[in-house]
Amino acid sequence: MKLFLILGSLNAFLSVALGAFGAHILKAKIPDKIDVFQTGVHYHMIHAVALLVIALLADKLGNTSLVNASGWAIFIGIILFSGSLYGLSLTGIKVFGPITPLGGLSFLVGWILLAIAAFKIN
Repeated sequence: MKLFLILGSLNAFLSVALGAFGAHILKAKIPDKIDVFQTGVHYHMIHAVALLVIALLADKLGNTSLVNASGWAIFIGIILFSGSLYGLSLTGIKVFGPITPLGGLSFLVGWILLAIAAFKIN
């Protein structure tokens, strides 16, 4: 599906850019929070690649609703999980902390939906 190919590519780009930003600029400015930021970058990239795989699977399998739902869950997970870790590390605002597990749950939903879609392949 073209949309997940675009979302995956843009998120991979953003993950690399944010990783470089963290390594070259933030490391000195927030040394006590850089590990939180880098965790966000790590999960961001993994799930950006997952979106690319989902795009290919959606095309190959005829865009099943389970594969489509998996892509949206993964994308929402990137926003909630990685986004909350970026926000927490950059601002120190604690309200971002409780959002992170919701993103993790969204990742889990995305992966299980993908597994169910694979199980249903003839």
